[in-house]
Amino acid sequence: MGIFSGLMGNAGVVEPETLNDEYHKLLTESEHIEVGFKLVRDLFIFTNKRLILVNKQGVTGKKVEYLSLAYGSISRFSIESNGTFDLDAELKIWISSSPAPAVTQKFNKKVNIYAVQKTLANYVLN
Repeated sequence: MGIFSGLMGNAGVVEPETLNDEYHKLLTESEHIEVGFKLVRDLFIFTNKRLILVNKQGVTGKKVEYLSLAYGSISRFSIESNGTFDLDAELKIWISSSPAPAVTQKFNKKVNIYAVQKTLANYVLN
């Protein structure tokens, strides 16, 4: 967990042990959760094999969409930092040669967008 030790102090970061309790059923036998980022109700879960986006829907959040992105399929990504009047930062992820981003996610100031980008870069660029 060495590359994530600097991230764990950031607000919005969720310990792998906490995520394993609820999301172990999504993992393959050789897969494990390395770090997660909580965005109000939604989650970005980084495993050793893929990125899992957990989108809780509806008022109760009982309906949940799980989007799985293999790191090798991510062709590019961008971040937009928050500004003075726009308090949300934004992450966009493109898959293969798609002209439009497959994922566009806003982050509040509790999540360090640079930490999310660094984590994504560690997996996609290696």
